[in-house]
Amino acid sequence: MIINFSVRNFGSIKEKQTLSFLANKSDHLEDYYIIEPIKGLRLNKLALIYGANASGKTTVLKALDFLKDIITEPLEKKTEKLNYEPFLFDQEMPFQNCFFELEFIKNGLRYFYELELNKNCIVFERLSNYNPNKAIVFERVTDELKEIAHIKIGSKIKNKAFLKRNLEIHTLWNNTVLGGYLKSNIDNIEIDTAIDFFISQSPLAEPNHSFRNFVYDLIKDSSLDIKFLIQLLKKADFNFSNLYFKEQKIPYPNGFENILNENLTDEGKKLVESLKSKGEFHRINIEINFEHKVNGYNYILPLESESLGTQKYFDLAGLLYVILRNDRILLIDEIESSLHPDLLKYFLLTYIANSKQASQLIITTHNREILADKDLFRNDAIWFTDKNEDSATELYSLADFDSSVVRDTTNVLNTYKSGKLGGVPNLGDYYIDLDDAE
Repeated sequence: MIINFSVRNFGSIKEKQTLSFLANKSDHLEDYYIIEPIKGLRLNKLALIYGANASGKTTVLKALDFLKDIITEPLEKKTEKLNYEPFLFDQEMPFQNCFFELEFIKNGLRYFYELELNKNCIVFERLSNYNPNKAIVFERVTDELKEIAHIKIGSKIKNKAFLKRNLEIHTLWNNTVLGGYLKSNIDNIEIDTAIDFFISQSPLAEPNHSFRNFVYDLIKDSSLDIKFLIQLLKKADFNFSNLYFKEQKIPYPNGFENILNENLTDEGKKLVESLKSKGEFHRINIEINFEHKVNGYNYILPLESESLGTQKYFDLAGLLYVILRNDRILLIDEIESSLHPDLLKYFLLTYIANSKQASQLIITTHNREILADKDLFRNDAIWFTDKNEDSATELYSLADFDSSVVRDTTNVLNTYKSGKLGGVPNLGDYYIDLDDAE
């Protein structure tokens, strides 16, 4: 689980901003919101981020997603650039390094991960853990002139010399040490546990991204019971009687293999030949059909013919299953896209009422109705993004406001709508001088 996540000089974020899951002392909804992975450490399992368009809500999620990717999908060539943008509305920040700090817990072990980078390389990296006192697992500094990573192993780590030698062999200057470890054939429990944490973070679910193939794969390998999926959808008041999946093998068009071979390495060409010999060189199309019973007759409709809300909730139901059954972290951007407000509430309530795992859900939303019902949220689970005078994102929690702004009796929705909490667009009047516009 994430304890604290901080980022600086990434996208619209200029100065250090921190998303914290540390719960305050309030006992409000603590049976539903709070997980205690180790004694005395109270963590929220849900964070909802509000803010105007272009205020930086999505940037917070993209920062987490970027950090996961550079660790779990390390670059293969030292000439490749790290794919991110620094803060651009400044004369100096585009030439300064980007910083990440992540404090997390996995399998009862608490970690602190620090990372400094630019587009060329990882400049500095350190992983520490608490067992019970803070100790370094490894520290890395890159010689940017020689393009070489120098790694120091912590004093309490076993096989230090062997680990150091192998990590330096496999860690390119534009790889994290964790990414280099993934390319090696060595074993270390402290690093393994840290990497497992990043692998447990699901890819960012963006508004227009479909997860139906992901849901189908879960069903195919028996990770997701189709009866459970049907139950989730029916409880959300979708009127259908059954659900069917069909897999179609579609051959590639004529000439596709020739075009492919022109752009493949020898290894890639061997893979194509292997797939052809096994009869597996084709595309897979997943057909998902809903059965509706109306006036005694059964009607079959493909998922594409269902409403956008049904399609969206089908994706969400599969993702919901994953975080209800596993210690996973799920990032969803603009979750309310195509969803009725009541369906969003139902989704959130289903998660917080049934999640017993050390999972976390981080979402961005414009749905303000949630803020009208204090039985749905804790103040320390509500976050806002706003742009300051430098056009930089600032991230802060509802719990950060003192009692002069937010009291126990405060209608948070009205306070938010009035602009007292920030995170709303600064709109002008409705009138436009059309003559002047011409």
